[in-house]
Amino acid sequence: MMDIDLKSLQIDRTPRREPAGPSKWATRWILTSVALLLLVGLGRLVYNRLNAATEVETIRVAAAAAGSASEPGVVLNATGYIVAHHKIEVASKVVGRVAWIGVEKGDHVQQGQVIVRLEDDEYRAQLQQARGALASLEAHLLELEHGSRPEEIAQAKANLDQARADLEAARITLERTRPLVQEGVLARQALDDAQTKYDAQVARVASLERAYELARLGPRQEEIEATKGQIEQAQGNVAFAESQLENTVIRAPVTGTILERNVEKGEFVTTGFVGEKGAKGYVVSLADLNDLQVELDIAQNDFAKLHMGQKGIVTTDAYPDRKYEGVISEIAPEADRQKATVQVKVKILHPDDYLRPEMNASVAFLSEEKPGSETCAVAPPLIVVPASAVRNGAVFVVLDGKAVLRPVQLGLTTSRGVQVRQGLVGGEDLIVSPPPGLKDGARVRAKTA
Repeated sequence: MMDIDLKSLQIDRTPRREPAGPSKWATRWILTSVALLLLVGLGRLVYNRLNAATEVETIRVAAAAAGSASEPGVVLNATGYIVAHHKIEVASKVVGRVAWIGVEKGDHVQQGQVIVRLEDDEYRAQLQQARGALASLEAHLLELEHGSRPEEIAQAKANLDQARADLEAARITLERTRPLVQEGVLARQALDDAQTKYDAQVARVASLERAYELARLGPRQEEIEATKGQIEQAQGNVAFAESQLENTVIRAPVTGTILERNVEKGEFVTTGFVGEKGAKGYVVSLADLNDLQVELDIAQNDFAKLHMGQKGIVTTDAYPDRKYEGVISEIAPEADRQKATVQVKVKILHPDDYLRPEMNASVAFLSEEKPGSETCAVAPPLIVVPASAVRNGAVFVVLDGKAVLRPVQLGLTTSRGVQVRQGLVGGEDLIVSPPPGLKDGARVRAKTA
């Protein structure tokens, strides 16, 4: 019994087999996973630091003057289109083929500048013909005014003397023949021939006497006046031919910008309106882009709110942050029965290169005190922002979670803040007090209450 207990108390010195450890593949997988987790954590930490949104205080910018008719100073808003006050389609006064065209669409031209030349060979020939006819008539008038030359008068006198001598010879022959016929020496025919010759000489002498008298007196005054009338008509033909030739050179009637070039070299130009596939009725269209208007159709229910000379603020869909002063310059004398509207045109006082004809435009008409009122006209409302929001002539607005730097044009500083004339249109989220290190494009988030 004791032997058994003693054996159980003996130390077993037989080396034990250690359990098998993890394989090399498992060890590598574990190490790789740990490394990836560390990298992901480090990357997220760096990303959060780089993209940390700066907390800023924002306010919503009040709507600008053109935003709503219920705003102070605005009595009506209307939309329409920008048009050129005077759009000119430059047409030709003569028919011809284009020999040269010197402008392109968008070119600025001065009044009197040559823009198109037509072929002029036929018009030059007509002018030369008219000048020749005039020269001929002027020479004839000079001849009439100077009268007959002495040589012409002497010749007329010599012809008359010769005719009188022939008449005397014919008289003598007739007197000799008559008794001979009566005596029966000559036939009756001889007497008839002598009488005929005598009568012819009498008529010839009378004609030459009148010719001699006209040669001495010169041309009649009526003939001179008739020739002068023919000369005046010829001078008109020359002037017309010269004007026709001059009209082959087409010039810009006013200073402006070419809106459309309607012809090309070799195309035929006519003086009347024709279809697109035929001869062209005009060569270019142009307008003075410094004289623009906004054309509006005002509902008759709102027409009483407007009057001639009323001011307004003009904005365009293309550049909503740009505002232009305008004034009503034209009101249609009759309404459109079908549309129940009245057409009104607003002259843009100071247009710039941003404006184009046919652009969409909106006009906010401003209220004004009637003449004689003690108060002045209501000034056009402007956007007012806190002075702390302005930094070096610019402000920060929040757009898609980022701070966007926007230059502004400032006005007067009032108790409410600083007036912004250009740069904001209303509705933006404005950063009130931008942090000193805030950059354009930095991520920001609005402070929560």
